[in-house]
Amino acid sequence: MNPDALLGRIRKLLAMAEAEGLSEAARETYNSKAAELIAQYGIDRALVEEASPHRVEAADLVVAVDPPYARDKISLLAGIAAPLGCRLVYRTEQRAVGTGHSAHLFGMDADIHRVQMLFTSLLVQQAQGLALARPPRQEDPRAFRRSWMAGFAVAVAERLTRTERMARERAQTQQTQTRENGSDRPSTTPSVAVVLANRSQRVDAHLARAYPRLRAPRTRQLSGSGGRAGYQAGERADLGLGSRVSSRVSPAIGMR
Repeated sequence: MNPDALLGRIRKLLAMAEAEGLSEAARETYNSKAAELIAQYGIDRALVEEASPHRVEAADLVVAVDPPYARDKISLLAGIAAPLGCRLVYRTEQRAVGTGHSAHLFGMDADIHRVQMLFTSLLVQQAQGLALARPPRQEDPRAFRRSWMAGFAVAVAERLTRTERMARERAQTQQTQTRENGSDRPSTTPSVAVVLANRSQRVDAHLARAYPRLRAPRTRQLSGSGGRAGYQAGERADLGLGSRVSSRVSPAIGMR
C-alpha cells in the first residue's frame, strides 16, 4: 500500500477519537486503530525511502509548548517521540515574562510527521480527560494534575512501544515470506531491521552535531495522587500504577 494513502484514514480516526461526548470504549477503539496505521505508515515510508537511489537524511523540528503545564505536555511529546524513532531535547529560555519551553525533535521526516499527528490529537484528548478528573479536596490541584498527566504519558508510551514493535515484527515476517517465495532477492533488499537501524544512526548523528554536549535531565518525583487515573485514561486499564509517579517517561533525552 502507498504509505501516503494511509494518512487520510489516520486523520479521520484521530478526529473521531477527539470528539467530545464519545464513550471510553469507542475512543479506545479509534486510538488503537490509528496507532496501528501510524506504525504501518512509518514502516512503509522507511522501506520506500531506503529503496530510493537518493539517501534520505535526518531532519529536525522545534516545537514550542505553551503553559500551563508546559513541561508535563513535553513529557507526553517525549512519550510519543521515543517509540516512533525520534529523539527529543527539552529546552528552556528566560523571557521578559516567565520561562519559554520548547522541544527540539530529531528524526526522519516521516517519523517527525507521525509524532506531530499523534501529539496534536493526544494533547486534545489529555486535556479533555484532565478536565473531567476531580482532585481530592485536601490535595493541591496542580500536584494532582501533573501526576495525572504523567500517568497518561506513561500509558501512551507503553502502548506505542508495543504497537511499533508488533508492526516491525509483522513487516519482517512478510519480508521473510516474500524472500522464501522467491519473489525478492536478499542481496538487493535490506531487512527491515537493517533499514530501521541505519535510519536510527542517522538521527543520532544529526542530534550529536546539533548538541555535542547534552546533560541528563533531572528525575522528577510527582507527589500528586492522579497517576493511576491518568494512566487509566491513557491505557484504559488499571495496571496498578501507584499514587507517586516518577519520570518513567523522561521529558527529554537531554537538556541544552
